[in-house]
Amino acid sequence: MYMEEKSLRITGTDKSFFNKITTTLTKMLIPTQLSLNGMRITVKRNAVVKAFNNMEKSDNVTEDIEKKYESAYAAYLESLDKYVMDSIYKKVSNNTATKFEKNALSEYYNVTRLKEKEYIEYKYRKQKYLLELDNEDIKMSNKEKVMEKYEGFYVSKMDYLYKAILKNYSIKIADTINVHDSTKDWIFAEVFATLEDYIEKIVPIKMKNDEKLKEDLKEEYEKFDSFSIGKLDTRDTIEKNMVLLGISRKLFTHSLPLAVAEQCYKKLLRDARCLVQDTKIATKREKAYSILMTVIETYNSKLLATKVYWERSQEREMFKKFYDKYLKIETLKENNSTEYMKQKEILFIKNDIKSIKGEKTDYSKLLKYYKRKLVDYDAIKEIKAFKAIGHYIKRKEQAQNV
Repeated sequence: MYMEEKSLRITGTDKSFFNKITTTLTKMLIPTQLSLNGMRITVKRNAVVKAFNNMEKSDNVTEDIEKKYESAYAAYLESLDKYVMDSIYKKVSNNTATKFEKNALSEYYNVTRLKEKEYIEYKYRKQKYLLELDNEDIKMSNKEKVMEKYEGFYVSKMDYLYKAILKNYSIKIADTINVHDSTKDWIFAEVFATLEDYIEKIVPIKMKNDEKLKEDLKEEYEKFDSFSIGKLDTRDTIEKNMVLLGISRKLFTHSLPLAVAEQCYKKLLRDARCLVQDTKIATKREKAYSILMTVIETYNSKLLATKVYWERSQEREMFKKFYDKYLKIETLKENNSTEYMKQKEILFIKNDIKSIKGEKTDYSKLLKYYKRKLVDYDAIKEIKAFKAIGHYIKRKEQAQNV
């Protein structure tokens, strides 16, 4: 018995000893493995860039040229995936990883978690992740010539991947296009996050090489860039997302079609309305009201005004009447700015009151706020406003109690 216990202790000691040796050897071999993976990636990267350039230069892209490119791209992605699992994973496991490598592995796991529940998104997100990882590595190496050669392929492929991701979200939004389901709000959040990611990472590269695009996006891009400084509150976020949608209408007309963009604008309208009625401090409420007016104007003038197909002819006729009034008010802009702003707000408020009557959200506080605005502008008499809006609120409360 004593000998058996002693034997077990010796075995345990030996195991611990050999584990330490294995760990030490692994740490020693990591730089070699990194180097080998680095060489593999360089070879595969050069091959895919060459295949991409051949395809771009060709007047007639044959099946053979396309197959060579797809094959080179698959091999390149495989080498990057191997780098993550063979090198970064081992370095993180052995506590020799940099902060960048730790973050890279964490993001890798976030992407792979999508595989079972959201395979289509996973497919595009993983490619995007691997390309970004290699792009960052090239930038950190300060190899300008490598970056110049890689950039064309990188931007082209990332364009495709972002559009594919947005198209996937568009399909999800279109499935619930006639009903607002708050459980689907995460899709809108992902759309705005994807647009922001694209504009931050890809648009600057494209504008650098495309003067026409730079000129087309100049004003909106500068507005977007202004949101990169400081912490954003809810009002800032709504305004930023409105700018993102404006840019998306120029860059993603097929991946984010008009019907889906319309749903995104409606989401911003809901957010802005709730912000007005939930804000208790008067000065902050006025600022929230200001952004609501901006969203209403942008939604009508930049989206609905470009809408060709309407499911209901009655809605189209109603919008035409509204837009005719809007254009008439616009003529006051140059001569009388005070009257112009007043008449425009009255038009927007009255139109929005009609719009929110069909909403499930309780906008009773917003309706009271609108009433006060209309009274202040002498657009309605106070007693009339009280009866009209009070009657509407009472009917809504009765319906909710049924």
